[in-house]
Amino acid sequence: MHPYLLPITKQFQQHADKTNAQGMRAYMLHQFDFFGIKTPLRRRLSNTHFKTFGITDIKDLETIVKEALEQPQREYQYFAIELFSFHRKLWKPSSIKLIQFCISHKSWWDSVDTIATEWVGPFFKLFPEKTIQITSGWNKSTDMWLQRSSILFQKAYKKDTNTALLAEYILHCRNSKEFFIRKVIGWALREYSKTDANWVKQFVANHELSSLSKKEALKRLK
Repeated sequence: MHPYLLPITKQFQQHADKTNAQGMRAYMLHQFDFFGIKTPLRRRLSNTHFKTFGITDIKDLETIVKEALEQPQREYQYFAIELFSFHRKLWKPSSIKLIQFCISHKSWWDSVDTIATEWVGPFFKLFPEKTIQITSGWNKSTDMWLQRSSILFQKAYKKDTNTALLAEYILHCRNSKEFFIRKVIGWALREYSKTDANWVKQFVANHELSSLSKKEALKRLK
């Protein structure tokens, strides 16, 4: 294990709760192990660690993130996501390789959606010239989680949302049988309805979407 992870590992072990861990594992359909640390406490432990142990090199950061991702307990993956976000000033255009790796490994909605909103969205704000090249590839990928990220990454863009791109990516995936794709189509539209309700109403009216996507899209507009 990378030396950077040793102090937080000690903290996680000291605050582990077997009862919580069983409930968390069940909630995630038994796909991941947990220490059983609830989110508020985990974030406090992680933030203290980030402020105590600095990182100044992007290569070190990416190495630590990858190693944390490979640990068995899910808290390490949450730690990795928050660590990379904390050191946003170190990001470089080449960091997209790590971002894509983390979307596609140990993937589930909890990690993927956080990465899409806290990494991918900010990354393309920093490096907008890469947006089309990368996200169009994700949208056409056979990896459901990359597709989901391509639809979701503009979630926090509000008035800066590229609606043409959002529409293109949704329409390419609208016939997907995957629950997580149909759900995120509706979610992305619902989020944008907070900025432009009329655009969302017209989009839903003019395009055939799954019942789940449509229901989610219009939740705020009824």
